[in-house]
Order: sequence, then C-alpha cells, then structure tokens
Amino acid sequence: MLGQTVSHYRIIEKLGGGGMGVVYKAEDTELGRFVALKFLPDDLARDAQALERFRREARAASALNHPNICTIYEIGKDGQQSFIAMEYLEGATLKHRIAGKPLDVESILSLGIDIADGLSAAHAKGVIHRDIKPANIFVNERGQAKILDFGLAKINPHTGSGALGAPTIDSQEHLTSPGSAVGTVAYMSPEQVRGKELDARTDLFSFGAVLYEMCTGTLPFRGETSGVIFKAILDAAPVPATRLNPEMPPELERIIGKALEKDRDVRCQSAAELCADLKRLKRDTTSGSREVVGSASPHGFSRSWLAAGALLIVVCAGIAFWAMASPGPPRVTSTTQLTRDGIPKFGAVTDGSRLFITERTSNSWVVQASTSGGETSPIPTSFTNVVAADISTDHTQLLISTFFGTEPEAQFWTLPLPSGAPRRLGSLMGHTASWSPDGRHLLFSRGSDLFAANADGSEPRKLVTAQQSLACIRESPDGKRIRFTIGAADQTSG
Repeated sequence: MLGQTVSHYRIIEKLGGGGMGVVYKAEDTELGRFVALKFLPDDLARDAQALERFRREARAASALNHPNICTIYEIGKDGQQSFIAMEYLEGATLKHRIAGKPLDVESILSLGIDIADGLSAAHAKGVIHRDIKPANIFVNERGQAKILDFGLAKINPHTGSGALGAPTIDSQEHLTSPGSAVGTVAYMSPEQVRGKELDARTDLFSFGAVLYEMCTGTLPFRGETSGVIFKAILDAAPVPATRLNPEMPPELERIIGKALEKDRDVRCQSAAELCADLKRLKRDTTSGSREVVGSASPHGFSRSWLAAGALLIVVCAGIAFWAMASPGPPRVTSTTQLTRDGIPKFGAVTDGSRLFITERTSNSWVVQASTSGGETSPIPTSFTNVVAADISTDHTQLLISTFFGTEPEAQFWTLPLPSGAPRRLGSLMGHTASWSPDGRHLLFSRGSDLFAANADGSEPRKLVTAQQSLACIRESPDGKRIRFTIGAADQTSG
C-alpha cells in the first residue's frame, strides 16, 4: 500500500502489524500532519465479527480524551477498506522497553502513574480495556505512556465509574465463542479465566501483572501451556518481586500485591486509588522523606501541651489582627511545580482539569497536561508556530494565534478539542486575543490598539488606543470592564 492514498491519507511506511490489524504511517493531506492508519488484514476484512471488533475499538477509544490514551481521529472506509486514523506516536511499546530486564524505579513509577491515570479516565467513561499488557502500552519519545488497542474493550454507557456488569462472554454481540475468555492469557484476571462477568477491577489485575514485569523483567504467572498459566493465576502466588529485584522499594511490592489480589473484593478497587498510591511513593522516593520520631522525656507531655497552648494564643491573636486590618494587595503564598521536562512554557489556559500550555524552543506549539501535574501531550496541528490564547466556555474550542513566515502579526484560529480541523477567524491579524465570558465576541490587540469583533472574526472595531503595546486581555464576567497589560520591552504595568 506504500504510496497509495486512502481517503485523504497518503501512506508512507508500514509501522507494524498483528493478528487484528496492520498499521501504517500516513500523511493527512488536508491538515498536513502525520497519522497512524490501522487496517484489517485482507483475510479478516470480510469477517463480520472481526469487522465489528475493529469498529468497537474505534468507538471505545474515540469516546476517551486523555493524554495517556492514544487519540482516535476518525473511523472511515475507502472502497472495501475500513480504517482507523489515530495519533501518530514515535517511540516504542512497553514490551520493547522491558525486553526481559527490569526498569529503573523512576521509570516504573512515572509510567505506572500514566497508565493508571489513563485507565481511570477510561473506567470513568464506562470503558473496560480487557487486554492491558506491555504490548498495548506505548512509550513516546517524551517518556509518556499511552494506552493502545481497545479492540477487546467493553463499553457500558450506563456506568459512570467502575463499569460493573461488562461480561467476558459477549453473548449479545456474538464476538467471542460462548464460554470463552477474551484477553491475553498471561495477563488475565482470575475472573477472566473463569469467564465471569467483569468490572473495571479486571484491568487493575492485568495492570498489576504489567507492574510486576516492569519491576522484574519477567511475568508473575508463567507456564508452558495456557492451562498451566490459568492454574497459576487462579491458585499460585507469584515470587516476591523484591526477591527478583532487591533494589525495588518494599512499598512498590505492596502496591503490586494489592493489584494482584485474586479476590476482586479485596483487590485495589479503582485505578484512581492505584494512581494515588504510585504518586505518593514517587513523592516519597523523590524527596527521600522519612518520619522522624523524637525521644520521649519525663516532661515531654506537659511541654507539648504548653507549646500547643502558646501556639493557639499566637494564632488567635494573629486572626484577630488580620480581621481588623484592611486587606492588602494579593500576593503569591506558595507555588507547585506541575511539569519537569525543562522546556520553556508560557500562556496557560485551562478547562479546570487540563492545562493547555504553549511550549517554545525553535518554534512554539500547544501541549496539554493535567492540572494536578505530570507529563505533557502535544495538541496536533499543521502549524509550526502556535500560541494558546483562550479556551471556550464549553471547553470544546481552543483560541490560538499562529505566525506565518516573517509576518509581524499573527492570525487567529479556533481549534476543536480533542482534535479536528482549525478554522480561521475572519481576516483578523494581531498579537493576543481572548473570548468574552459569554462567547459572543472576541477581543484582540494589534500593537497599542484594542479591538472587538464578533466571535467568528467578523466586524472588527477599535475600542481604545493605549500608550504602549497590549497583552493579556480579559473581559469581566459582567461585561462592563476589560483588563489588559501594557508595557514596553523592559517594563509592564496592569
């Protein structure tokens, strides 16, 4: 298929393939970006069950929008060829990263947090993956994990979290044989082996097996045949991971054991819980924090109470003084570092759960990250110099500005979230912009001039001319005031 054009995708090279799909690198000729195209093998393309599983993979993954889940752009058909267009990733699968050897603790925790965060997002949407394994986890060049291949996923749209009642046996869809289990044998949960109804905790058991393999370079349950592996999953305890890798923290073995509990009622109950455990361990490992216990003394108890009483008096006096004093100007009392990749960033906007940030090296582009911190994931566009300016009130559109060539002023575009074709806002040119709180109009600057226009970029009109260039434009919620920053190269004022 190399060199062929399918729909509006020009196929460049083959990336890999397996029993349920062949994946190619392709160029989206409309948006000017690279994508990964997945096709069914010829012998399965005419199989109704295989085709339905293929479509289910696209439906399941496209319902999710998360930095740790591979983004699905579209499912399409060109002639007799069905395909899935998805995010193009550079890097390697976790299977290739492990390659029979344990990973270092820092990598285990960082990747584990990513995977747990992605699973938590999937489970919150009622999607159970059912085939979590290293081959279905991709690690990109930034060291960020992304969950792939939702071909065995089960969607339960009536479940907000936990996804209870999704059966291993798809009797209604007839996608598997009656009484058969789906998944990859070595990573199956006990309930999968038994063909029981599944909930999200089956993914947590599989993830526990993945964590064990990351720590030791080997599987927790092994055998020469599927029957032997099934018996080990149901009845045997894995060799303690710390025995195979003494450098592993004991707390990490406790977390793995919690995920590999055979009884799902005493197993870790949610991916969010597992993610919190891993984050806590990463924090403690990074900071080297240890609990310090002081020695007891005959007067320790009374001195402690005296100190507590004195502290209470000081606090009460401080509160009283603060209440009577006039409020001063706002000030920053603390900061929290959210990213640690060393890439310069500016201009963050947020929808409450995600940050959309502009990164700059030789060019600039927009990435997203969780507001709780972690790795960043790029927002795909065909532009080479993009700045995030604002986000719509319904959180479905990013307002971006982009510079072309040597033009001193930027064009303004809207970019659908999580992905889609950008749309130019009229013929506006300027430096910075933002939407009004009601989303009905646009404010933008050009040099020292402040303008307003309709939300689609039509009917621009000048509002005011300042003494210096303008930036950071925002309109008050009641629409009666506009705040902006003016400043020269060496100073700024609000």
